[in-house]
Amino acid sequence: MSSIWNNRISVSIFGEASGPAIGVTIDNLPSGEYIDTDELAKFMSRRYPEVGGYPASPYENMMPHVMSGIFNDRTTGTPLCAFIQNIPEDKPETDNLDKLARPGHADYTGAVRYKGFNDVRNSGHFSDKLTAPLCFAGAICGQILERRGIYAGAHILQLHNIKDNPFDPVNITRDGVKSVRIKDFPVINDRKGWMMQEDIEKARIAGESLGGVIECAAVNIPAGIGSPLFDGLQNNIAQLIFGIPGVAGLEFGAGFLSAKMVGSQSNDDFYVDDHGHVVTKTNNHGGILGGISSGMPITLRVAFKPSPSVAKPQNAVNLHDMTEENIEDIKGHIPCTVPAAVPCVEAAVNIALLSHMIDYPNFC
Repeated sequence: MSSIWNNRISVSIFGEASGPAIGVTIDNLPSGEYIDTDELAKFMSRRYPEVGGYPASPYENMMPHVMSGIFNDRTTGTPLCAFIQNIPEDKPETDNLDKLARPGHADYTGAVRYKGFNDVRNSGHFSDKLTAPLCFAGAICGQILERRGIYAGAHILQLHNIKDNPFDPVNITRDGVKSVRIKDFPVINDRKGWMMQEDIEKARIAGESLGGVIECAAVNIPAGIGSPLFDGLQNNIAQLIFGIPGVAGLEFGAGFLSAKMVGSQSNDDFYVDDHGHVVTKTNNHGGILGGISSGMPITLRVAFKPSPSVAKPQNAVNLHDMTEENIEDIKGHIPCTVPAAVPCVEAAVNIALLSHMIDYPNFC
């Protein structure tokens, strides 16, 4: 099933945007793990940042209700099920969305795939509301990893044409990862962050939307985690990353810049450091070789397209009578989804890392 990710850890996401509830079931988590609910709430609240152009939401700071899998603040080892109850709409209606195929949305592809029976209210199962269960699962996995010293963190590397400072791919540390996570607007260079917010405000006034790039780094992953071919770290991270709405591209390490290099430039020379560890002088490989962790920081960048919800006239097709219509989505205008996607990227990486780490000797 498309809403179930199963690789040692199983993550099943359910619900529609305007249905009774949305939620997640996580199976095969190690038992006895302490879960800090305050830290969970902080992680979840990052999906609705106070700045960044994302519209105010009644879901801000709403914690999922845990139905099973946690008792006395510790994981039980049985499936962890949690849900968020949707707030009923005053006047539920589809606003003709059951008829219209809007540009940039999954209206047309969803209607074809599900023969017109899919729930179209607020984009249904295609809505970015479904990233809330993903973030909850990733926050749980993140706490388990951090207790073993493994940390993942992300920031906005680029928004529209404005670029933040990148992570140091060789020397990024736990403190460097944690410092950007606690910011209201997740950038390394605060001045660039102010410029990004100004650009978002300009887009809001103009009825437009902006995309960007999120960079994520994970540190202290031991060497030897992962597998070649179809069960590699990149494979599993990529599967989860592309479950986030709006993702348009993904690269690890030097990524597409590697195509401009010659082999001797792309290769990362090995050496033995002062602690007797085998490391590399550079990190073009992004911490993964042959689908297996090298012990260097894992680095990746995720490109997000601009939100399709713009407040400008656009051409749509009425699927009932196959006529063209001109629409303007003023009510649902979202200037930029990138700031809200930062914890989603972290969550996806956390889930993939834990799924491989539970096979590591003495991890559980």
